[in-house]
Amino acid sequence: MQRMIGRKIETFLEAVPLAMLAVDHHARIIGANAGARAMFGEVLIGRPFVTVLRHPSVVEAVDWVIDPRSNPAPLPEPTLATPVEGVVNLRAGIQADGRNLVAEMTVSPLPPIVGRGAMIAILDRSEAEESEQVRRDFVANVSHELKTPLTAMLGFIETLRGPARNDAKARDRFLDIMEREAGRMNRLVSDLLSLSRVQSDERRRPSSEVDLPMMLRGVLATLGQAIDTAEMRVETSGLGGTQRIPGDPDQLVQVFQNLIENAVKYGGSGHYLGVTLYRVEYEPTLRGAAWAVEIADKGDGIDEIHLPRLTERFYRVDTHRSREQGGTGLGLAIVKHIVNRHRGRLKIVSHKGRGSRFTVMLPESLRRG
Repeated sequence: MQRMIGRKIETFLEAVPLAMLAVDHHARIIGANAGARAMFGEVLIGRPFVTVLRHPSVVEAVDWVIDPRSNPAPLPEPTLATPVEGVVNLRAGIQADGRNLVAEMTVSPLPPIVGRGAMIAILDRSEAEESEQVRRDFVANVSHELKTPLTAMLGFIETLRGPARNDAKARDRFLDIMEREAGRMNRLVSDLLSLSRVQSDERRRPSSEVDLPMMLRGVLATLGQAIDTAEMRVETSGLGGTQRIPGDPDQLVQVFQNLIENAVKYGGSGHYLGVTLYRVEYEPTLRGAAWAVEIADKGDGIDEIHLPRLTERFYRVDTHRSREQGGTGLGLAIVKHIVNRHRGRLKIVSHKGRGSRFTVMLPESLRRG
């Protein structure tokens, strides 16, 4: 009889899309669906509930639902909501399969025909929490990036209207600074719009083709003046002839302009810029042949501790230097999203004092499906 009840509970739980557990009146697990097994492991039946979910508020809620009379004290707030008709809703941080999760849980009594016990439904809200945190961080970063130049400009405007009203030299100096700060805000807004467009297109594969060597030659020609000003020696390899691959021309130009500009700005102390194009017979990450564009410099390099975070939005290795160079902290984030859209790979190698190498690998052909 007990085995038949257990099978009925299992059948019922499997029909629920959320992770669900069922416990008997001893708070021992008698049922678990696929969602719960994926969250807590395969071996659940027969285990005490407290060994699976150790959060004190969750355990207390289960005990209360199994026997409200044995727990006359009110449930703690704000973790637990007020029980309604024997059902407890709560939100708590839990551990599942070695991961920290934020979950919404509903603890309700087992049907009377089954006996005394409780059912626990678990909704994993971790992804939503992370997305919300990313949104909050993004808004805070944008606000900070805009507030700094705005504060500076407002201060200069106030000075020009007051003490420096008739000081021609001060006026010219302040106007130059205001122009620079306004340009910085304009670049930031442009990069934000570009990032938004790139992210909205990220799931759509490119439908056109690009001539990769010709594109790279064009980007080098466009940036020729900046390269000459930095007195950089340019070495190229593989940029002759033609090689067409699937790609969005405008977006890929943006990628290589950004990477070469960064090499000029931050690697200029080495006075070397290398741009190399070569074919990779088989790239395991892309599961096929690829074309690699390597952009290298011999500048100050980047400490390896920073490399995993370089493509994060607004992440800067040297905040002051980046802002002085006109950086918005969004360039590499844009590069990452464009490369992802092309089903490619961005590889960064850098050593402090020995320069940096950014390699963009693009598939020779895009797989369908």
